[in-house]
Amino acid sequence: MATKVNPDFTRTLQKFGANTATYCFHCGNCTVVCPLSTDENQFPRRFMRYAQLGMEDKIKNAAEPWLCYFCGDCQRLCPRQANPGEVMMTMRRYLTSLYDWTGLSLKLYTSKTSEWLAVAGLFLATLILVFLVQGGASTEHTELHRFVPRYLLQIGGILLGLGLAGMLALNIRRMHGFIMNGGRQSGYVKIPASVYIKELGTFLYHFLTQNRFSQCPTSRTRYIKHWLLFLGFIVLFGYAGFFLLIEIIKESLHAGIVTGLKVAFVTGSPHLLFPALHPIRLLEYAATIAILYVVIDSLAGRAAKKEPLHQNSHPTDWTFLLLVGGTIVTGLLTHIFRNLDLPLATYYTFALHLSFIVPMFVVGALFTKWAHAIYRPLALYFLKVKETAAKLPQMDLF
Repeated sequence: MATKVNPDFTRTLQKFGANTATYCFHCGNCTVVCPLSTDENQFPRRFMRYAQLGMEDKIKNAAEPWLCYFCGDCQRLCPRQANPGEVMMTMRRYLTSLYDWTGLSLKLYTSKTSEWLAVAGLFLATLILVFLVQGGASTEHTELHRFVPRYLLQIGGILLGLGLAGMLALNIRRMHGFIMNGGRQSGYVKIPASVYIKELGTFLYHFLTQNRFSQCPTSRTRYIKHWLLFLGFIVLFGYAGFFLLIEIIKESLHAGIVTGLKVAFVTGSPHLLFPALHPIRLLEYAATIAILYVVIDSLAGRAAKKEPLHQNSHPTDWTFLLLVGGTIVTGLLTHIFRNLDLPLATYYTFALHLSFIVPMFVVGALFTKWAHAIYRPLALYFLKVKETAAKLPQMDLF
């Protein structure tokens, strides 16, 4: 089949942040030095060539851009300052926009105005909604559960989570189509579901550990920071749902399912408010400190521009870090003000906290920066599924 080329593709990449792809003269240093490039999955040189020739379909249907963790070695040894690591990063932004069926990722990645309007709009909408539903809490003593009614907070969180999960599932389906069958639905032998189930551990392993990142010798410190950030989010945003479920089960066993749901979503339970030195509370503190450290370190690194990763920061990189930082700082201040029994300070800070959370997850986690945390392990998973399926008898995949 003839290969289609898009002579304007380098201009497309420029919109996503890559301005140096045409500098490459294909010496091959980048691929040789890359600790993650293999004979089966070679990069970045091959993809620099694809970009220059406008072989857009080759990039659309590839998993290799997700296998790059931007160690920086390729850029340090590039004699032409073609910034191959940055070009691979840009391709990941491009692919993220391609997987997104809504088209919002494309707008957010290629227009700084659209990005800031989306963030500001979600921030203000959340802030206004909080004050519209606030329940007239006391101004003499802190009553955070009355300021924003508990059931509205829980239901809102569940609806937001389900909405984001549904949209992400559709994006993953598109990603699967591009990587597994080149975006085509015909002329393809379907891989048995048993293969997907068998190799599911590959996705879970790489999602939870991001271990491939640790194979970059010059990026071990970055790997630890990356893992701390990921683990911190799991602790802060995962434990609440876990203990909420435990509380529902406990109350349901004790007094029935209706009472359990009422306690969990309406009246609240003292068992969910841990004392300062409780192990769960200490774990929260540790996660907060870890995330705050990584955010400050990343902001400082991007300002200093010493490392290859930080030399050409995209606007979405800054936005995501600021949203994460805002979420953590306002959450920490809410906790402090609540324990000091400062009602107004607690209420206002908590309103800001919620207003940072919504755009962080919607803009940052679904459409831009942190979508990589899902797409990377999925790319490794799909490659493993292909490898396993190719060994099956009479399985003509390509």
